[in-house]
Amino acid sequence: MSQLPSGADKRRAVREMFDAIAPRYDLVNRVMTLRLDVAWRRRTVRALALPAGSRVADLACGTGDLCRELARQGHSPAGFDFSMGMLQAAPSTEAPWLPVNADVLELPVPDGALDGATCGFALRNLTAVPPLLTELARVLRPGGRIGLLEVDEPSNPVLRWGHGLYFGRVVPLIGAVLSDRAAYRYLPDSVAYLPPAGELQAMVRAAGFTDVQHHRLSAGIAQLITATRI
Repeated sequence: MSQLPSGADKRRAVREMFDAIAPRYDLVNRVMTLRLDVAWRRRTVRALALPAGSRVADLACGTGDLCRELARQGHSPAGFDFSMGMLQAAPSTEAPWLPVNADVLELPVPDGALDGATCGFALRNLTAVPPLLTELARVLRPGGRIGLLEVDEPSNPVLRWGHGLYFGRVVPLIGAVLSDRAAYRYLPDSVAYLPPAGELQAMVRAAGFTDVQHHRLSAGIAQLITATRI
């Protein structure tokens, strides 16, 4: 995946890639982030600020990390992912959640049925971001909350250099040893798909959300956008 695909080619390539890396996906995440991803997901769920028992969907849920965190914090989660391999790799002994094999751009959910939604490290894997935001606005009730967790780059030049070196050189090596070299070469390259933070926040507002906030996590190596459905 040295060249970044687009359109239908991207959709097919992303599905095949995640099906292939699913069995060791969680292990590689923990190693390459030094378990910071666990704290980021916990922060994302807390930032929803929803009452216990809320109905929350996790889009592109993978093996269910965010769904299990949602359940731990007292919510009723359902996870949607178009990679059956990722859903099948989910641990079966963890907190209960509902896994659904579905396209996150066409959720099998009635209008206004959800109290909240999350999406972790998946925006750059979509063919386009605005359709996802439109779908989120459709399935959330007024006052519903979203938390979009993604990678980022530190603003500090020295930290950005070090992060680029780690992300571009070390992460593919970790992927090659533990999983699939090509997939983890794609990971740092895929950041090119992400809109700048200001543009992404504008997209969220345009889709029908207010109180849009951008949080930089761990010195800027990750970002969290939260917002409320109008």
